[in-house]
Amino acid sequence: MNVTVKTPDEQAKMRVAGRLTADVLDMIGEYVKPGVTTDELDAICHEYIVNEQKAIPAPLNYRGFPKSICTSVNHVVCHGIPGPKRLGNGDVVNIDITVIKDGFHGDSSRMFPVGKVAPASQRLAAIAHEAMWLGIRQVRPGARLGDIGHAIQTYAEAQHTSIVREYCGHGIGRQFHEDPQVLHYGRPGTGVELVQGMTFTIEPMVNAGKRHVRLKPDGWTVVTKDGRLSAQWEHTILVTADGHEVLTLGAAERS
Repeated sequence: MNVTVKTPDEQAKMRVAGRLTADVLDMIGEYVKPGVTTDELDAICHEYIVNEQKAIPAPLNYRGFPKSICTSVNHVVCHGIPGPKRLGNGDVVNIDITVIKDGFHGDSSRMFPVGKVAPASQRLAAIAHEAMWLGIRQVRPGARLGDIGHAIQTYAEAQHTSIVREYCGHGIGRQFHEDPQVLHYGRPGTGVELVQGMTFTIEPMVNAGKRHVRLKPDGWTVVTKDGRLSAQWEHTILVTADGHEVLTLGAAERS
């Protein structure tokens, strides 16, 4: 395992990439409404990243992925490919943004309601959000990756939801996906020890039903096996001297 520890200069570049990523998510929210296609959302984000931010949308052509963002609707767990299907009232969609600026990546995703959504959908999104933050709060020098996974898993399962195990958070920096893998389940006191200067994502995928998933024939789209809803949030985290810094906070969270 080759975990990269970022220098102060690299950390500064990660902050910029993280801020730009959050800005895209802040921008796109007003466009998420009934009748819009995920292809249209992709085009808006692509235009904003390339022309406004003068940056690069990392997913585009990454290992053959055909679009600039991921849009995962309802029972899609992750890596949904934008397409022509229109969002309907009551849908929920995860929009996952990764921006490259000056050679460094920022990565974040949020859940967006489409019109008026059911209380069960709101509840699942809230559980996934809280699970992510419980994991983030474990991050400090000397903690271990298992502490993060344990906090997320314990909370999610206490809410009678389940944690997807096949997909996880990851180190990030000059590369989209670096070591270490950040599992969203586990035992406290186990796994890689966190040190100042590490950067990685925490992005739990929480299912309303069972944790099992399947990969669709397109080779990217992951869905729940039982067809029930899934929810996910993601932030990029820097380990600091006395704790952590979230590099992808939106404007409302930064104020």
